[in-house]
Amino acid sequence: MITSTANQKVKELVQLQKKSRARNQAGVFTVEGIRMVREIPKDRLEKLYMTEEFYNKCKCELPERCIEMVSPQVFSYISDTKTPQGVLAVVRRRRWSEKEIYGDGQAHILVLDNLQDPGNLGTIFRTAEAAGVTGLILSSDCVDIYNPKTIRSTMGAVFRMPFIYVENLPDAIAELKKTGVKVFASHLEGKNAYDRESYLGKTAFLIGNEGNGLRREVADCADVWIRIPMAGSAESLNAAVAASVLMFEVSRQRRQQE
Repeated sequence: MITSTANQKVKELVQLQKKSRARNQAGVFTVEGIRMVREIPKDRLEKLYMTEEFYNKCKCELPERCIEMVSPQVFSYISDTKTPQGVLAVVRRRRWSEKEIYGDGQAHILVLDNLQDPGNLGTIFRTAEAAGVTGLILSSDCVDIYNPKTIRSTMGAVFRMPFIYVENLPDAIAELKKTGVKVFASHLEGKNAYDRESYLGKTAFLIGNEGNGLRREVADCADVWIRIPMAGSAESLNAAVAASVLMFEVSRQRRQQE
């Protein structure tokens, strides 16, 4: 059992929790809590760190390998949550291919431009899975999906939802269009309301930064600008909410067609 915060493994875990560079170099990320641990694909689990109390309570739900016991004090030190459950996993990353982003059927893709809020990104991942999105494309300056706060917000969708980060978003959008994907920009200056368009074919939505929306050079890559009509004096919607409205409209139209 690890009982000292000076232990080298503990120091490495703290770096993985706090530093994206450390996560990138190691090719791993961390998750906390039994619910998230249950979701981890077996072939991607690197290590489980837990307290003895947690092990005795939940051992029937845990794999019999990769377990390292730590004292409650050490676990509190490595945890990123205010009320830790007593289990933390180190998970190996998965590389998704462009083919997986497009899916086996009609592409339904989200393209995210410079999103900065971990909770927003995690919520978008979770909602994307529920709405049948085939994959996500993120600009390189989006918040790190492997940020522990983002991971928690995905509620396990991060293990299943195909995604890639790209250095040049306009180039990536151009590649989408070459494959027959119609690209819609969610924009306050959109000509048509979102529900006046058809999303039965290959579809991608461009979603912008929480404060500034889409960068002009990204918005200009779209085939069509659309807007979400709003009552009252609201000027815009939260990025995750706007994305959810659009994703489920695609889902609705495609279910209706079936």
